[in-house]
Amino acid sequence: MIDRRLITNFDWTLFGIVLVVCAVGVVNIYSASASYTIVGTPFFVKQLYWIVAGLLLVVVVCSIDYHLLEDVSYWFYGLLCFLLLVVLVVGKTSMGATRWLHLGFFSIQPSEPMKIVAIMVLARFFSNYSTAGGLTLKDLAYPALFIGVPAALIMKQPDLGTAILVILIACSMFAYVGVRLSAFVACLVSAIPAVYLAWHYYLRDYQKNRILNFLDPERDPLSSGYHIIQSKIAIGSGGVLGKGFMQGTQAQLRFLPEQHTDFAFSVFGEEWGFVGCLVLLLLYLFLIFWGLHIASRCNDRFGSLMAVGVTAMLFWHIVINIGMVIGIFPVVGVPLPLFSYGGTSMITSMVGVAILLNISMRRFMF
Repeated sequence: MIDRRLITNFDWTLFGIVLVVCAVGVVNIYSASASYTIVGTPFFVKQLYWIVAGLLLVVVVCSIDYHLLEDVSYWFYGLLCFLLLVVLVVGKTSMGATRWLHLGFFSIQPSEPMKIVAIMVLARFFSNYSTAGGLTLKDLAYPALFIGVPAALIMKQPDLGTAILVILIACSMFAYVGVRLSAFVACLVSAIPAVYLAWHYYLRDYQKNRILNFLDPERDPLSSGYHIIQSKIAIGSGGVLGKGFMQGTQAQLRFLPEQHTDFAFSVFGEEWGFVGCLVLLLLYLFLIFWGLHIASRCNDRFGSLMAVGVTAMLFWHIVINIGMVIGIFPVVGVPLPLFSYGGTSMITSMVGVAILLNISMRRFMF
């Protein structure tokens, strides 16, 4: 039988804010893709399908005690690391990147669920590890290895955006647990040669160009710098109140690249202006604070760490995407969670939301 306390303690506040963001995203995708010549199902309808699939996953995940994730975290980690290796060997290559693995009737992108699994693994590790006084450099060795292996494999695909996200999520969880100043300084110092080696031996030419064009978009305005320039024009032209729904010239005349996916916020900014963007950002801000609120009132360490990790995942997606489209970060192909078009992104975000709901529902049981 289902414990009635699980139903009465369902977090309708979190669930409601997620539905509002999803609904605004669907409307925005409808406008962003209105100028497309589409054969088959429109993008906004497909997005609705993914939202429904995500909601079904929410029901499934919420029905399972989240402590079971602690027991299977290392198994999932091993499986996904194996799949990331398989992707590099037999994965599907598209637009210069090998990220997808075909499994019969469907395809998967192992790097996406690795974000959730990395959170699970770190939460399990730190929940059973004494961190009194903060983490030393020695204490960081094992968790850094847990993150370094999948991050390196993801970067090899290459998928710089997802690799950066996995690292940032881990760093957020390290900060929550606590890191000694000496270890923090040592990490900063060691990052200098790591960046040098990555630039000269690991990053592809197009990834280097993205960083250089971020610093100076005008160096290649018709090619790799085009994305940032057009996005900034779109958002800036929205002004205070915007041009109105489906009235944005940058979007409707197709100047914006990937305007229903990575640059969906640019379309929204042009049509709804500063006021509309402020409302959307406040919705996201409330979502992040609510996730931290769930972490603070959780009665066990594993659940608290999981909540912090999921909240960090959503936070860094939001920060990197919006920073990317307004020109303060390089373009790294990170979608806006629950808003941009994309099935894999929607499912990953919904699973994260489901974990937060699960933790919130069961806070009274421990």
